[in-house]
Amino acid sequence: MRPENRSSVSEFLLLGLPIQPEQQAMFFALFLSMYLTTVLGNLLIILLIRVDPRLHTPMYFFLSHLALSDISLSSVTVPKMLMNLKTHHQSISYVGCISQMYFFIVFSCADNLLLAVMAYDRYVAICHPLHYTTIVRGELCIFLVVGCWFFSCVNGLLHSLLMGQFMQWENESSVSEFLLLGLPIQREQQAVFFALFLGMYLTTVLGNLLIILLIRLDSRLHTPMYFFLSHLALIDISFSSVTVPKMLMSMQTQHLSISYPECISQMYFYILFACIDNLLLGVMAYDRYVAICHPLHYTTIMRKEFCVLLVTGSWILSCGSALLHTLLLTQLSFCADNTIPHFFCSLPILLKLSCSNTSLNELVIFTAGAVVVIFPLSGILLSYGRIGASILRVPSTKGICKALSTCGSHLSVVSLFYGTIVALYFSPSLSNSNEKDMIASLMYTVVTPMLNPFIYSLRNRDMKLAMGILFRNDIPFSK
Repeated sequence: MRPENRSSVSEFLLLGLPIQPEQQAMFFALFLSMYLTTVLGNLLIILLIRVDPRLHTPMYFFLSHLALSDISLSSVTVPKMLMNLKTHHQSISYVGCISQMYFFIVFSCADNLLLAVMAYDRYVAICHPLHYTTIVRGELCIFLVVGCWFFSCVNGLLHSLLMGQFMQWENESSVSEFLLLGLPIQREQQAVFFALFLGMYLTTVLGNLLIILLIRLDSRLHTPMYFFLSHLALIDISFSSVTVPKMLMSMQTQHLSISYPECISQMYFYILFACIDNLLLGVMAYDRYVAICHPLHYTTIMRKEFCVLLVTGSWILSCGSALLHTLLLTQLSFCADNTIPHFFCSLPILLKLSCSNTSLNELVIFTAGAVVVIFPLSGILLSYGRIGASILRVPSTKGICKALSTCGSHLSVVSLFYGTIVALYFSPSLSNSNEKDMIASLMYTVVTPMLNPFIYSLRNRDMKLAMGILFRNDIPFSK
């Protein structure tokens, strides 16, 4: 496994359409006008559906997402084709090529799935008109659309990762698997820690599933705050499931190896769910700010469409960030050292193991970190700063109690999430960066997701009431 014998293309040549040179100006104008018509026409559809309340129905909700997908699908390929026609610069970088392929697959899949969802919507509307409003509810529509985007992103990632492995010359030499050393636990203590982490993981999954179930079944919880909370609960389950099952399996079987594709996939989903966690906490802080500082305009500002847009934007931005890190990592060469002193495939450790130049990867980490960590954290601090200023402007015991009941749970989760990293990285007792990274990862993937259901259920009156109704088998199903 020598670093010198890695050979891989850094760019490709796109030959484009078979157009004669004297016809290129005419075809450039034709495709440019078609592209502008596509973008402006679909943006007009989205705008009309957005502003006209009569169009706030499932059919037009799906149509708005189809219009967004059409714009995106055209934007993946047409601008590059037009630029090549105009400049005759036909090269495209490796990362640019893989990224273009990824997004083409994502939006193509989303297009296909959305068309199927719209066909089902029309089937229910025509064949079961009396039950249409009860079958095609808002929650089902959101679930279908989010499912379409999520499945499309996973499908695009799978193809991109496999292509990233095959689009290299035959003389490449790289590691085929890594060794996850796991937690520094003595052999005689592993049974105790296995039982402990298994119990915490099952508590995380069952607790967050209970939150999702309560929000789904109790019509009083069909509000923006609980809509965001249900997505946070789903992310907590996914976040833990990326790393903990593999860690438990390694502790039980002593099988420490993980294949290269599995390692890269684990890293991708870890970054994906970590990014969404950050962004959702920022979105929830903004929701609390609007609820307290602008209560009279809350229902008009935090409309269902806007909430869906915020959540979808968080997913898309997180998928893009995780994909960027993954694509850049697949360009690196790994040498003889394949030992990872961690319980999962951590991006910083993988960069340390690489024998290639990682300066671009590190630059992207800092840049993407500013977007998915610093911006949400700044939004949280700004939102709560405005909330505090609003309370202090008219100080009253009732106002303070109301603010605490409204924001207490979210503020506790934010403090736990961000307080961990501050406490760890400013602790003089931990000088080893690997120790800090491992403890922080345990907090984020094991402890925090487990505590979130307790924080939201024990500190929230509506959740406790819904839980009492659920256990009394008297669930008010939404109509």
